[in-house]
Amino acid sequence: MNRPTAIIADDEYLQRADLRRMLEKSWPELNIVAECEDGQEALEAIVDHQVNFAFLDIGMPELSGLDVARASDGKCRVVFTTAYDNYAIEAFQLGALDYLLKPILEDRLSHTVKRLSAEFELRDATKEAHHQNDMLRKMAELDQRLREIKSVDKIRWLSASVGKVIKIIPIEDVLYFESDLRYTRVVTAKDEAFIRTSLRELQQGLNPEEYWQIHRGTVVNIKAIDQARRDEFGNIHVELRGRDEHLKVSNSYAWRFKGM
Repeated sequence: MNRPTAIIADDEYLQRADLRRMLEKSWPELNIVAECEDGQEALEAIVDHQVNFAFLDIGMPELSGLDVARASDGKCRVVFTTAYDNYAIEAFQLGALDYLLKPILEDRLSHTVKRLSAEFELRDATKEAHHQNDMLRKMAELDQRLREIKSVDKIRWLSASVGKVIKIIPIEDVLYFESDLRYTRVVTAKDEAFIRTSLRELQQGLNPEEYWQIHRGTVVNIKAIDQARRDEFGNIHVELRGRDEHLKVSNSYAWRFKGM
């Protein structure tokens, strides 16, 4: 019997390494053929390796785990890994085999492995020849979807709530986005609003040459930047034209201002 194959996709290295370690312990027969740090890479790995299973973090750059599952359209079976429980319904609607909350416990993962292993062993051998022909067709469809995803138009406007009013905001009017776990704050020169779209999802539709991420929860329109200053501790703060607030730049994104 062929060994089952899988990919692991998570933008955090330690999370990927920990999941690999637990899988190697609970399912030694599983061949992990790729580890991916963003959704685009994960989708390409599914196409290239034609894996049986994909362990997908939901919150990843480029494409979320949900986007990857939607685009792969059943080409492999999916287990979602996430720190949040509010995506469970959508995950199972996309055909997820399981939904693991971080931090993943070894006992919980062992239960998942039993399900995956049983499904793999119960595959009907007589369907393998048909499966191979069908896989070629489906991979061609997936490749087409991948090309379509890469060519998606950038966001031109946002629909956001301002009090009890729904407002249409042209994307070029946005000075910066500031996100927490549930909402993203959209700040313009005149007012601000809140949307339920996460910052990572927004970044898929933003031009990275015009909107810079300067902090885990902050993306700023570079046209709105007046100057950047270092404080007495060496931390960089961005000052915006016509605004009083200063936006802190985290160490991870300080390279954008390396000329200072």
